[in-house]
Amino acid sequence: MITKQKGTNDIYGDEAKIRLYVNDILAAICEKYNFTYIETPVFEASELFHRGVGETTDMVQKETYDFKDRGDRDITLRPEGTAGVVRWFIENKLYGNLTDPVKVYYNMKMYRYERPQSGRMREFTQWGYECFGTDDVLADAEVISLAYNAYRLLGLDNVTIKLNSLGDTESRVAYRNALIDYFKPHIDELCEDCKQRLEKNPLRILDCKVDADNELMKNAPKTLDYLNEESKTRFEKLKDLLDMMDINYEVDTKLVRGLDYYNHTVFEVVLNNSYALGGGGRYNGLVETLGGPSVPGVGFAMGYDRTILAMKEEGVNVPINNSIDLYMLYISDSEKETAAYLAQDLRLQGFIVETDLMQKSLKAQFKSVDRFNAKYLIVLNDEELKENKITLKDTVTKEEHQMNINDLGDYLYMNAK
Repeated sequence: MITKQKGTNDIYGDEAKIRLYVNDILAAICEKYNFTYIETPVFEASELFHRGVGETTDMVQKETYDFKDRGDRDITLRPEGTAGVVRWFIENKLYGNLTDPVKVYYNMKMYRYERPQSGRMREFTQWGYECFGTDDVLADAEVISLAYNAYRLLGLDNVTIKLNSLGDTESRVAYRNALIDYFKPHIDELCEDCKQRLEKNPLRILDCKVDADNELMKNAPKTLDYLNEESKTRFEKLKDLLDMMDINYEVDTKLVRGLDYYNHTVFEVVLNNSYALGGGGRYNGLVETLGGPSVPGVGFAMGYDRTILAMKEEGVNVPINNSIDLYMLYISDSEKETAAYLAQDLRLQGFIVETDLMQKSLKAQFKSVDRFNAKYLIVLNDEELKENKITLKDTVTKEEHQMNINDLGDYLYMNAK
């Protein structure tokens, strides 16, 4: 028997309905912030992620699905959304004559080869959004606001924004040097990966899961101590804006994010002060790194599967509709024909309609009415149909209403919705 691959899931039934509900909420709030939907290809040139995400990240070194296609090209299944969106931005030359920011959001499957665990699979969904063309700190605040309000609309009230600043290039270089000076005498106390990171990207040491409880991490230099005056002023303005927006945040000086392209603002959304649901920040150098001009950007990505898991754990009530509006029963071939065209007409009017497709007996069809939890049923009758009449029965009150067949849609519109 062929089975699904490790780290993947089949999504069906109530689980699928929960995801459709979440998708609708996320799409709606993105539209309120004037972000436009985008989809990028599921596979890209490997170079895009090696340059965009960073050669020193675990994602590129250990987790990407890389392969050669039949044209001997190096291809990678997308492991995250930002790099592909930046490639689209550059390829379509959207940086030319920018008079307003380019704001897009996505909701797509991603692929990372890692050990499957709860809320973390090899094939997973990521919702995210990017804003290109402005370095205004208000854009950072707006991006954080969108994430914060999205989680609250999904019923996760106890969320906090963990906030930090890496500063501009000058500040980040100063901080990088401070980390090297701090960790170098203790290199033997670090895990093998962090030993490699020390010279290549020491900020990633602070993001290490293996050494997370090491005392060295607790006393490591703090980013805010190495910000120049311009970066400090920017960070203070951001906090002022978040205060005015009434967004619950905490400054976390150990937060650096796991990707190489961030500068200035970095943030995570955390549930109950312990469970990270997503994160993002500013990446002013990424467009240039991928071959475009110097264009600032800021964005966010949600751990979609972790968010749905958190909603279940927090007991969020998701409205799932497991009922239909109408079930039509029949016996004769002529009644069946009526069921066919009447179902077509009602479905086009927006009603959920079902009828027998299995040549069941009338008794078995009544059982289907119960299984589909139909609000109304009609037993089509040739004698009634000669006079264009049908009898509609309410399955809850058991009341029956005889009416002209042409009035059925209006009746359902008034009573079934």
